[in-house]
Amino acid sequence: MSSKQGGKAKPLKAPKAEKKEYDEVDKANIQKKKDEEKALKELRAKAQKGALGGAGLKKSGKK
Repeated sequence: MSSKQGGKAKPLKAPKAEKKEYDEVDKANIQKKKDEEKALKELRAKAQKGALGGAGLKKSGKK
């Protein structure tokens, strides 16, 4: 056995991804999706902020 056979084999390099060509409809759909994700992220941030800093029900302390 030669010393070059032992050890881990190097992984093969993956071919580079080709750049895709988008037409106007595809570009519009991608932009719309990004806008929706941004709006959803902002809503989540507002909802979380409201839950942590909200007034909620307060106990009077009387029994």
